[in-house]
Amino acid sequence: QVQLVESGGGLVQAGGSLRLSCAASGRTLSRYSMGWFRQAPGKAREFVAAFSGTGARTSYADSVKGRFTISRDNAVNTESLQMNSLKPEDTAVYYCAADPISVVSRTPTYWGQGTQVTVSS
Repeated sequence: QVQLVESGGGLVQAGGSLRLSCAASGRTLSRYSMGWFRQAPGKAREFVAAFSGTGARTSYADSVKGRFTISRDNAVNTESLQMNSLKPEDTAVYYCAADPISVVSRTPTYWGQGTQVTVSS
């Protein structure tokens, strides 16, 4: 069973930066597609960024392109999300996700518990 644990959320002023991390355990995820989703209050969960299963391709939501960068370290089974130039509309609970096929084309199999990111104006 795969377990995902996020860390790094918090409160930051608009224009600031945060780095989220996701530690995976239970299985080596080097060939898994991994990504990040977020859910703001009263809104549906939405895609933020992802790696393909091979790690060769990344994809980003238009709203975060140029500001967020996803990375992964297969040696220690972790992925990260560097978030720069944060805006109040980035406020949400951020979730790490993993899937043996794709976190983009289908609902991911594994989810973390989420970490709160709050951006003040």
